[in-house]
Amino acid sequence: MAASPNNPPSTSSKPTGSPVGPSSTVSSLHSQPDGNLLLPPSSNPSTQVNGNGDTTLKVKKPTMTSRISGMFRRDESRETSRSNNVSSEKIPENQSTNGTAAKSVRPTPSRQGSTTKKKDLGVTPYRRFWTNEDGTHEHHLKVGKRQEKLSDMFQNLMLGKKKEGHQEEQPLSLMANWVDVMRNEREKLAEQKNSPNHTQSLVQKYGKCQEVVGRGAFGIVRVAHKTDAKDPKREQLYAVKEFKQRPGESDKKYQKRLTAEFCISSSMAHPNVINTLDLLQDEKGVYCEVMEYCSGGDLYTLVLSAGQLEVTEADCFFKQLMRGVEYMHEMGVAHRDLKPENLLLTQHGSIKITDFGNGECFRMAWEKEAHMTAGLCGSAPYIAPEEYVDREFDPRAVDVWACGIIYMAMRTGRHLWRVAQKGEDEFFDRYLEDRKEESGYRPIEVLRRRQCRNVIYSILDPNPNRRLTAHQVLFSEWVKEIKVCRAGNEGF
Repeated sequence: MAASPNNPPSTSSKPTGSPVGPSSTVSSLHSQPDGNLLLPPSSNPSTQVNGNGDTTLKVKKPTMTSRISGMFRRDESRETSRSNNVSSEKIPENQSTNGTAAKSVRPTPSRQGSTTKKKDLGVTPYRRFWTNEDGTHEHHLKVGKRQEKLSDMFQNLMLGKKKEGHQEEQPLSLMANWVDVMRNEREKLAEQKNSPNHTQSLVQKYGKCQEVVGRGAFGIVRVAHKTDAKDPKREQLYAVKEFKQRPGESDKKYQKRLTAEFCISSSMAHPNVINTLDLLQDEKGVYCEVMEYCSGGDLYTLVLSAGQLEVTEADCFFKQLMRGVEYMHEMGVAHRDLKPENLLLTQHGSIKITDFGNGECFRMAWEKEAHMTAGLCGSAPYIAPEEYVDREFDPRAVDVWACGIIYMAMRTGRHLWRVAQKGEDEFFDRYLEDRKEESGYRPIEVLRRRQCRNVIYSILDPNPNRRLTAHQVLFSEWVKEIKVCRAGNEGF
């Protein structure tokens, strides 16, 4: 268990780096209330310098213990009643849209940027997210627009047009491993074109598999196009995940692994969990899992292309995610590999948890107590600290930890650390020290709302026994007041 030391090291022993660096294409902090948060604190603990260079008295913050213990109390000042008011934490226009014009947008966005020229031309700029006058909000996600932007970003990087020090100075950026993934995608392009054909039964039921929309360690995801029998001009789309046998994996273990994943995913019925339809074999014996198709892409590429999400947008996705996680845990299932890549989006902004390859049943229907689990799995930035130090641990706490990291990635466009292992990562060591201080951990402190910060600190508690459950997160004052879009509530 990664417990915090009683006597934190002196200030001089702290690493000089910080996960919150200067703003960039991938990561910026425009949502922070004061740009001076990027500067080192004043040497005088009783004073601070404001934006005009004036020295003012620094208000003493309450201790971290009192902040977290009061998390579920209703704030008399009703500070959180404005948590969904986008004007309180605006993000620059060029980060809330992809900068391209769409032919039409259903409602007229209530928040307009400097688009005088476009208005004069009668063209409405494309927006992926907007808030209506009645306080509700909507999402409109276009994978094509996003892929165009990511393709341009990749081309610039490959041609040496990246900004000087862009990747090296930001090791926690989501861009770092994305570039490696893109290189691998290009290398496997020829293999995709020569992929095996499917059996006639798969084609007859779900149509012909065409473009690749996802790739994992041991399988790819294609889109199956099936012509509507009643209307030849319309198509029904399905996502088909092709499982490949792992090196050294026997046929028996291969079949057991795939059927176990299918049994877990197909038993789920929730608006924020992917709908799994079928498990078939092709003519070469490759298993194919058929799922609903999510045209909005995945959360990872959305954050990557946007830089960071708007506050209301990120909150909506986070609450949907926590609803899906709470449902899974009630069903006795832990995901154990939650990350933005495994969160799919519909065109209208509904989150869908997918990829149950590492899923685990920690409680059977006839059991009351949860079983502990063991073993390290998942992606390093999202793995909970107890997985490195405890022989057995609660897989539900592991899922909740990952949700907290995902929220911070949506808000900042960056990972908090590379690995949550004490002594192995300077950023995580800094977090263990700073979370005990009154000033808190800077990347979390830039979140404007106090109750939001308190929940995130409790989700990212290094002690899993003190960590909030998914149910407790949903019933916290902050999350209860988050407004979810209609698509998120209904799952379309």
